[in-house]
Amino acid sequence: MTVNERIAQLVQYGLTTGLISEEDKIYTTNQILEVMQLDSYEEPETIQDAPLEEVLEDLLEDAFERELMENDGIVQKDLFDTKIMNCLMPRPSEVTRTFWDKYEKSPEEATDYYYKLSQDSNYIRRDRIKKDMRWSVESEYGAIDISINLSKPEKDPKAIAAAKLQKQSSYPKCQLCKENEGYAGRVNHPARQNHRIIPITINGNPWGFQYSPYVYYNEHCIVLSGEHVPMKIDKEAFQKLFSFVEQFPHYFLGSNADLPIVGGSILTHDHFQGGNYDFAMAKAPIEKGVIIPGFEDVEAGIVKWPLSVIRIRSTSTERLIDLADHILKKWRGYTDAEAFIFADTDGEPHNTITPIVRKKGDIYELDLTLRNNITTEKYPLGVYHPHAQYHHIKKENIGLIEVMGLAVLPARLKHEMELLADCLVNGKDLSSHDELEKHTAWVERFLPKYDSITTENVWDILKEEIGQVFVKVLEDAGVYKCTPEGRKAFDKFISIL
Repeated sequence: MTVNERIAQLVQYGLTTGLISEEDKIYTTNQILEVMQLDSYEEPETIQDAPLEEVLEDLLEDAFERELMENDGIVQKDLFDTKIMNCLMPRPSEVTRTFWDKYEKSPEEATDYYYKLSQDSNYIRRDRIKKDMRWSVESEYGAIDISINLSKPEKDPKAIAAAKLQKQSSYPKCQLCKENEGYAGRVNHPARQNHRIIPITINGNPWGFQYSPYVYYNEHCIVLSGEHVPMKIDKEAFQKLFSFVEQFPHYFLGSNADLPIVGGSILTHDHFQGGNYDFAMAKAPIEKGVIIPGFEDVEAGIVKWPLSVIRIRSTSTERLIDLADHILKKWRGYTDAEAFIFADTDGEPHNTITPIVRKKGDIYELDLTLRNNITTEKYPLGVYHPHAQYHHIKKENIGLIEVMGLAVLPARLKHEMELLADCLVNGKDLSSHDELEKHTAWVERFLPKYDSITTENVWDILKEEIGQVFVKVLEDAGVYKCTPEGRKAFDKFISIL
């Protein structure tokens, strides 16, 4: 394929997806020629459809050969192909106008349009998302979702070396700031020319609505503050959550906790995550109903879930916000040494909440997950954090997505599973691979459960056992365990509400 043929195919892709109109065809072609630093163009007589990733890959190869790119590493490629895709993008004002025009018909129609745009623009890279491994395992808490994230590229050595030489910049302040919209990016900050943010009003203030480029689940969205201010779980946070769900009732919205260890990866910018997906936690039943004095009109109960969750339900968002604020304030200052719950040590606060809001019919539902980030000499990464025996599978923080029952496991596991499968089927010693040493004790624990491991069943076995480890990880994160002693301690906290 010639460069001219690939440019023609890209323009045709824009027409087919609706990113551009027929009137935009010449303009778009010229914009691409500018990026590719070409002075002339002859349109092919016939234009065959081709996958977007294939078209872009050929254009990137040509750009590298003509030294338009410094190297052909993944970071440089992402910076350059995003620049190309920007040639097909409508202006932010056009996207915003279309979104709200469709919203007048229904919120679903608006988000359907915007989600498709985010994929067609290659902001959400469909070809990479397809590489993610996803499955589910049954547990006493219901079907738990497991994923191995292969869509978020790890920086290659060339990019790491280039980043060291990069002039430090504080613009944008972080990857969630509104200034990312249209930003060209650099080796240590992703390109966002093909990114559009929908301006929305949350609790009377300007916020933004966008999708996650990595889509850990269906319509995985991020709702972000218009200002670069830190996350904080308080009454206003609950008000913001409901403000969004009232506008988009087909989406849930939740927040990471606002403390390290039990919080998310970005605590410096106030934001929430939501989407159109039913997590295992949302399907989990009430294990025990409770009545909270002064809020007898609000349905409340302890959820049958490995983490410690209080679910409250009502048609009144105001009552739910007031009750959530009441529970949060009680939890912030709560200490029960016998249950190893300490509100603070040496002035450092430990108690916070991971909240999730959803609407079911006419009923609003708010799940309040009790979190505590205390550390000890035995558990330096956190008492209520994945314990060391499970770090071979999951060592990272348990944030909002995983609290709800979806494991986002590291990409390394795919390769390690392939090596494990080979060892288990062919009777090889795990010590033949250095990266499998950390899995030895785990494999020795589960091997006796299976009469034989074959090529046909080895992957099912590994997926099942990885899933069950994640269930244990969730249980580690629960401040009150699902045991008679744990439930008794949970009841003790409930009794002071």
